[in-house]
Amino acid sequence: MPRGAQRQSGDEARSAKPCQLKLLRSYTLDVEAVAVRARTLSPVGFLRLAATSCFSLFVVVTSGAFVRLSGSGLGCDNWPRCGDRPYPERGYHAFVEFSNRMVALVGLLLTLATWLASRRMHGFPHHARLTALAAFLVAAAQIPLGAVTIALKLNPLAVMAHFLLGLTVLGLAVIVLLEAWILLDGRAEPVEPRWFRRFAVWAGLPTCVALLASGAVATASGPHPGASSGVRRLGLEITDTVYVHVRVATAFGIGVLIVGAVLWRARDRYPGLLWMWAGLLGVFVAQAVVGETQYRNALPWQLVLVHVFLAASIWGLTLAIAYALWRPPAPLTRK
Repeated sequence: MPRGAQRQSGDEARSAKPCQLKLLRSYTLDVEAVAVRARTLSPVGFLRLAATSCFSLFVVVTSGAFVRLSGSGLGCDNWPRCGDRPYPERGYHAFVEFSNRMVALVGLLLTLATWLASRRMHGFPHHARLTALAAFLVAAAQIPLGAVTIALKLNPLAVMAHFLLGLTVLGLAVIVLLEAWILLDGRAEPVEPRWFRRFAVWAGLPTCVALLASGAVATASGPHPGASSGVRRLGLEITDTVYVHVRVATAFGIGVLIVGAVLWRARDRYPGLLWMWAGLLGVFVAQAVVGETQYRNALPWQLVLVHVFLAASIWGLTLAIAYALWRPPAPLTRK
């Protein structure tokens, strides 16, 4: 081959190598981008996951109340097994108690999935990721606490801690859900004035916690210890605990009306928040009616279960409103 032709073919080979490298790099980057997208949920998918996790934790609180009110708290007399086997062999109470464990396990796995997904959501706030992690860790803490509760033969203090910890997980999940909503649809400006937002957080939330805690004490003083026999009681009179609970409920109701008055004035800018408040007011009124009815009818367990269901709803709505006053999802501003 002539020397000039050899030089030309060598130049073409050298010029082809950078092109091949560019194509290879481009292909590698495309593969990496596809892999990242495959490992990352869309904002809509993440919102659905957060909502499912929140709903499952709501079910966990309600199913746990059903275990106690149906007298199935010691249906499985040890943990994590149910008797001599890892599953219940027979008996209504054993199946109820074991079913609650399975429901709690689903809730735990969903909180874990939500936290792992939040780590891959671009634009998701750092504090919200920490909240998702906290929800998983607190849900996991329910496992040893449940074992301790059974070992202590349903000590009322352990049972109340178990219930309140469940509500804590639910509250954390509500915050993650709101942040997932913001990630999808954007965030509006905080509700003014500033003192109102502080009032809702520093007065409204502690009063709601006191409402839940006093209600738990009243339930622990009532005729539903969680098992048919061998369960210690608080030693408090139901009339005394209900007296305190009603006074706390009155204070909370006054706070709800104050929040409603301010949100009514801001209804043109935040109509969605006003609807959330209306939902809270409706649930609170229903709670009061159920509470009075159950007290006058010797606390039938079915009504007490409805009372617990409504209490969890009040907690979730109260926390959602207090949080949304500071970081309202943009759809709450649309009519």
